Amino acid sequence: GSHDSFSYWVDEKSPVGPDQATAIKRLARISLVRKIMKKWSVTQNLTFKEQLEGGIRYFDLRVSSKPGEIGQEIYFIHGLFGITVWDGLKEINTFLEQHPKEVIFLDFNHFYAMGDSHHHFLINRIRSAFESKLCAVECVEYVTLQYMWEKKHQVLIFYHHPVYQEYPFLWPGNKMPAPWANTTNVHKLLQFLETTLEERSRYGTFHVSQAILTPRVRTIARHLIRGLKNTLVHRNLPMILNWVKEQKPGVMGVNIITSDFVELVDFAATVIALNDLLLEEDESTS
Repeated sequence: GSHDSFSYWVDEKSPVGPDQATAIKRLARISLVRKIMKKWSVTQNLTFKEQLEGGIRYFDLRVSSKPGEIGQEIYFIHGLFGITVWDGLKEINTFLEQHPKEVIFLDFNHFYAMGDSHHHFLINRIRSAFESKLCAVECVEYVTLQYMWEKKHQVLIFYHHPVYQEYPFLWPGNKMPAPWANTTNVHKLLQFLETTLEERSRYGTFHVSQAILTPRVRTIARHLIRGLKNTLVHRNLPMILNWVKEQKPGVMGVNIITSDFVELVDFAATVIALNDLLLEEDESTS
C-alpha cells in the first residue's frame, strides 16, 4: 500500500484545503508558503498507474469538495488540492480492465467539506467507474483471490462515513483499521508497529501497518525548504524496510503495509515477497 496515495500531484495555485488550520489558510495566501506546503504535502512521486504497475494494491485516500465551487466535484486532498477523484478512478479502472485478475483496495478514510449530497455524488462516481468490479460486503475470511476471480470482482471500497450503510458495495471503515504512530522517531515507529500487530483482531478485519513517519510543526519549521522526503523519508526508509523483511504474513501477522515514496526502495517487491512464506507454510502442512 501507499500512504496518501494520490499526493504525487497537488495544486500549489489552488487555495489551501479545508483539512488545514485557519492560521495556515491565512499564511498560505502567500505563494511561497504554498510552495513550501507542497514539499510537505507530497508523499508519493508515482501516479496511480505507475504505483499499480509497481505492485501497489492498497490506496489511502483523503477527499474534499472545493468550498465556493459550483457543483459537487470531489478532489483528493492533502493540505493542497490534488486531481479530481473521478480522474483517479478512471486511471485505476483502465489498469483493472487490462489486468482482470488484479484486486485492489480503495480506502476512503478522510472527508472534508462534504455534506450528504457530496457523498452521494462521490459514491455514484465510484459505482460508475467500476460497476460490476465492485465486491459487496462479505465476511472478510471469504474474500480470497479465488472468490474474487469467480465473481469477476476486482475492487473493495472502504468508506469511513455512516453513509456506507446505504450501499452494499461500501465496506465499513472499521473493517480496515490503520493505527497511526504519529511520530518522527523511527525506533518509536517500529515499536508501535510491533505493538499494534500484537493487538490486531484475529478474525473479521483487514489491517494496515502504517510504516510512516509524521512531521511535527517544529520539524517542518526547522527543515522548511528540505521537505518531507529529504528530512524524514530518505534517512529512515532502510530501517523501515528491514522491519518489513522480518515480518510474517497470515493470522496475527502483517496484512497490508503502507509507506511514503514507495519507489525509493524495493518496498512493494519486499512486501509481495512475504507471501512466499505462506506458500512454504502450505507446503509444510500438506
